[in-house]
Amino acid sequence: MSLIGLMGLLVAFAGVVVSVVCLAAGAMLARKKSAVAETLSWGGHVAAILTAVALTLCCGILVYCFFAGDYTIEYVLRQHSDSSSELAWLYKLSGLWAGREGSLLFWAWLISLFNAVVAVRNMRQLHRLDSMALLVSQVVLGAFVGVLLFSESNMPFTATPAKYFNLDGSLTMAASTLGMNALLEHWAMAIHPPTLFVGYAGLTIPFAFAIGALVVNDPSREWVIRSQRYALFSWLFLGIGIGLGAVWAYVVLGWGGYWGWDPVENASLLSWLVGVALIHSFTVYRQRGAFKRWSVMCACLTFAFVIVGTFISRSGLVQSVHAFEGDLVSLVLFGALIVVSVLAGIVGLAVRWKSFGPSEGGEDDMESMASREAAYYFNNVIMVVVAFLLAYLTIASALPSWLPFGGQQVSTGTYDAIGRPLGVIYLAILAVCPLLSWGKTQGSAFLKRAKVPGICAAVLFAGLMVYFVTYLVPVYNDNVAYYTALAAEGDANAAEMLTTYAPSWYYLGLTVVGLAVASVLFFNALFMIARGVAAYAKAKDVGRVKAFFGMMVNRASTFGGCLAHFGMAVILVGLIGSSMYVTERVGYVGYDQKTDTATNDFTIQDFTLKYQANEVVADENGSDIFYRVFFDVYKGDQFVGTVDPTVQLVQTTQQQKLLASVVSFAEEDLFVVYRGMTADDEFSMDVRVNPLIAEVWVGFFLLMAGATVSTLGRRGASRKRAVAEAGENPPVGEGGEASREGKAAETPEAPEASEASEVPEASGAVTVPDTKTEPLAEPPTMPPAAEPPTEPQAAPQAPSDSESRA
Repeated sequence: MSLIGLMGLLVAFAGVVVSVVCLAAGAMLARKKSAVAETLSWGGHVAAILTAVALTLCCGILVYCFFAGDYTIEYVLRQHSDSSSELAWLYKLSGLWAGREGSLLFWAWLISLFNAVVAVRNMRQLHRLDSMALLVSQVVLGAFVGVLLFSESNMPFTATPAKYFNLDGSLTMAASTLGMNALLEHWAMAIHPPTLFVGYAGLTIPFAFAIGALVVNDPSREWVIRSQRYALFSWLFLGIGIGLGAVWAYVVLGWGGYWGWDPVENASLLSWLVGVALIHSFTVYRQRGAFKRWSVMCACLTFAFVIVGTFISRSGLVQSVHAFEGDLVSLVLFGALIVVSVLAGIVGLAVRWKSFGPSEGGEDDMESMASREAAYYFNNVIMVVVAFLLAYLTIASALPSWLPFGGQQVSTGTYDAIGRPLGVIYLAILAVCPLLSWGKTQGSAFLKRAKVPGICAAVLFAGLMVYFVTYLVPVYNDNVAYYTALAAEGDANAAEMLTTYAPSWYYLGLTVVGLAVASVLFFNALFMIARGVAAYAKAKDVGRVKAFFGMMVNRASTFGGCLAHFGMAVILVGLIGSSMYVTERVGYVGYDQKTDTATNDFTIQDFTLKYQANEVVADENGSDIFYRVFFDVYKGDQFVGTVDPTVQLVQTTQQQKLLASVVSFAEEDLFVVYRGMTADDEFSMDVRVNPLIAEVWVGFFLLMAGATVSTLGRRGASRKRAVAEAGENPPVGEGGEASREGKAAETPEAPEASEASEVPEASGAVTVPDTKTEPLAEPPTMPPAAEPPTEPQAAPQAPSDSESRA
């Protein structure tokens, strides 16, 4: 199997080389109107498809070995799962992307699939723009396959050393200790990496089309139309991946949080942030004929930050619990890919500066700060600046000490101090944007649009302020008093925690402003949907219910954008509560083994945990042992449920996994972790009350639902105008550039009549490209307890060699 896999990689690399050579030669000969240009380009497309087939075979070999228990490949031995649960099949499959070698192969395979989709679609009639985009994306794929082949630490098909086998072919005792990290054996973690990788791989396509448009000098909307659905699809999956990672961190790691500002967590967020700017730039490019340079540069930066993510986790530059050991080949190749992708955009725009200026009727300059152009502009600036700032802070520990934060590990408090106000400012812009007009917003028009949602927002804000005064402020005061007492006893961590709560006027004031912004954003988004439905019903002469679903399908950009903004408002409320007003207490519950009773209860806020029983259960695989404790939970005098926090011990590796137990309410979660039994026969407990965390999950679902609607929906009459206005790309071999500078003065795409007069498109409402003119295929005894840490707690560390994040 090892040899077959190696041959598959060699064939894939040869396919990439042949494809790049043929596409490049075809592009050069097309300028000379050579008859063989089309043949060479067609051959390059075929080679791209064969590359995808070869990489599919490579992935298939690893999957077969995981399910068949064939350990002749060392990677399979080190990443196999011996789980006997109902999801054992999923954990076996997830071995493909659980380690550095397999995850890189999986990523390369996904890029090859996206490239194959582009190739198959363009083979119907070869166009220079598409062929050039395929050439660029094949070069990127070549870098990934090259790392797999030429870096020993990234080779997934290394044969298992003989030392791991007995004479009869069975595994030795040393080999039996190898396998998938137990922390990864969770449904969310099994799905989290592939969704991230789908997003990473898909963002290669907008970058490829941006560079392709620069090369062939085509400033029309064609490259945006061809790549926008890929951008939306990829951004959606990247977001789902980030969300699943947060769910896994919350449930499995046992620290009660869902985001710890770990370097690899940050790396996944970088491209998602710039992707927001890219999607918004596409909207202005398509509708106004402006932001063309923004769009090209955002496509390049989004892809560059994708590579920054893998550079951080694979180069060894930054130490992280999720990172892999560094190797020189990854350091050089991925570092070069980052530099080249950014320089390609900068140099390309410098050369094509005039061509990629705004179209007639579209301007990059802002006529007024109170305009939708200004909102889009500041949206882009904030997203790009935040991404660069986050990247800088993430790699700060590897920078010279004379630079700000150089040589330092940036604390979560620092990230929070920077991120919270920036997030509120950004969402404030998002909230106001739907009320603005293109060009300049008249005061009377603004007040007319803002009046009703503003009144509703004021009512919601008043309700939130009641919650703020009656619950959040008392929690803040209790936490300050708690940490002050610990700091007085000499606890350095508590003293540091106190600094994040000060000054009180700023901390509480930021909360009030954040709740106000969330209220405005909530109702502006809701009324945008309502107005859109009313306009659609009037234009189509249908009822409101039919108009609602009709708008969801035929006005997908507006509907999906408003739904996404609505979700962001809900998320903001959830983030304020679940990250700023958490109550955490650690302590012990005394235990009498003779009577199997507890000597005391555990109390936090108005919750009381009363001990009921404990058990020790061995798993069917003979390796895992579960130490479980049962508590009845009372809120005041009312029984609200039972919790069973568990410690899972993997005997072969002596690894402990803390399985939290959660009792969820609409307004808060009770999060209970059991850390084992002390030498004094006490249960070590870590319990948190996380307010408003359900709003985080609900809001994130709404955000992703909005992105899904925008991705899958269609765009009305503009689909019929897209190619007619932008001009069809000339097929390969017809000679001449696809678009000359004079063609830049295209007619900007106007919103449909039913939308133009009554429903200004929200800043996040992204129009879906023409699915008829240029359809883009959718890609496919109790254990000893560790001394409980003093609050706040950091996320537990998992071994890096089996962490599956990119």
